[in-house]
Amino acid sequence: MTVRAARLAGVAGVAVTVLGLTTVPAAAAADSGITFAECAPELGAPRGTGCAQLAVPLDYTDAAGKQITLTLAAAGSLDAPDVLVVNPGGPGESGIGTPQQVVASMSPELRDKYLVVSFDPRGVGASSPVDCGDTSGLVPTPMPPNEPADADQEQQRVGIARSIADACAQHSGDLLPHITTQNTARDMDRIRTALGKDKLDYLGYSYGTELGATYATMFPATSGKMVLDSVVDPTASGYESGFEQDPALQHRAGQFFEWAAKQDATYHLGTTGDAVAGTWNDLRGKLGAEPLENKVGSAELDNMLASTMYIDASWPTLARAVTDYRAGETSALTSAAGQLALSAVNGPQLAYNCADDEWPADWRKWHADTTRAATESPLFAWLNTWYSAPCAFWKAPTAPPLEIGSGDVPPVLLVQAKDDSATPFPGAQRMQRAFEGSRMVLSDGGNHGQFLFDQNDCVDKPVTQYLLTGQLPAADVKCAAPPAPGE
Repeated sequence: MTVRAARLAGVAGVAVTVLGLTTVPAAAAADSGITFAECAPELGAPRGTGCAQLAVPLDYTDAAGKQITLTLAAAGSLDAPDVLVVNPGGPGESGIGTPQQVVASMSPELRDKYLVVSFDPRGVGASSPVDCGDTSGLVPTPMPPNEPADADQEQQRVGIARSIADACAQHSGDLLPHITTQNTARDMDRIRTALGKDKLDYLGYSYGTELGATYATMFPATSGKMVLDSVVDPTASGYESGFEQDPALQHRAGQFFEWAAKQDATYHLGTTGDAVAGTWNDLRGKLGAEPLENKVGSAELDNMLASTMYIDASWPTLARAVTDYRAGETSALTSAAGQLALSAVNGPQLAYNCADDEWPADWRKWHADTTRAATESPLFAWLNTWYSAPCAFWKAPTAPPLEIGSGDVPPVLLVQAKDDSATPFPGAQRMQRAFEGSRMVLSDGGNHGQFLFDQNDCVDKPVTQYLLTGQLPAADVKCAAPPAPGE
């Protein structure tokens, strides 16, 4: 699934309000000042969030031509001297709820310093969204097993992927060529200018690290303090990154099985990691042969496991759902499968993933590479491939190549968990090498999205200090992982 969504956990409310902000537009962006006011009800913004709109070019090669509208959101004090722009990940994630989550988790010193601003990137949510139409008829319920039993079953899944790509092109064809990370970086510079800031201070999670690194490469002179949390590999294409994730997800699943074994008195799934893995595989086989209520098959179970690998706080929920199913109570599994089915086709995410890089057009390569990956990562290799498979048939040109870190780029602060399965650690190491002089805050855990949301003071303190002072740590920082649930 080339999973790049960030985990921004629900947080306790902090009394913050945005009543309105007006900035004097810079000369380069005449008449484009931003005024935050009450959000439209249909945006579903958290209380205390202000919203605004900004026009940007659809096509930056014709900047005076057709414009599209970005929707921005902000939270924090209007008296704050600085602005922190935040991207929650994805690609394809809405930023409307992000400022309130971030502000509520900040230290008092950071809340005094920053108004937090996020936005729906182009093609997402309330910012000229990519529309793939009604895809419910394209995706069967339950899905066929991720690992095809034969060539016919594989071609059924290939056909679904082709149909999704065709539907997105039919409904959003003129928009798709312009939904790229490079264009979103250009949009961020327009946001910076409209906010009246000489430098962009930035916090990006997951895919947001790719966006931040792209901005710093394209606009090094206006890059301010840059925090990249849960870091995407800057050297891997979208196709390659899926195969990087496969073994990392498999390793993280092994940690989940070991954790469940320690909690056997509660969940009764096995007393060793291998025993829990056996229980899990038995369940996959059973659901593959006889899907639950004709809704939950082995593919849906695989999706649940992959989603749960982002954050160990979700492990008890999945373990309990399996325990209840084995005891005859099935509602938790069917409910979880239903929630995942709602996002079975994420058009905005596909638009970015498919247009940012070139993808193989010959399905024989996908088959050979996935078959090979499945020997090491049997739970996830085919799942990841099917998630990205529409890119083999995407109807939009790819963005021009950009070498992340090329040119006179500034050092940045990287934040990473050693066992993060969505953005594996080796990618963060490559990003650090791409931005000479950068520092890394490394947690020994595996949760995706560290700063502010993993309740780890060892991580939060150096990042907070950097955002307050602009001074990178003198050396990389290594942190212990917070305890897993129930430990």
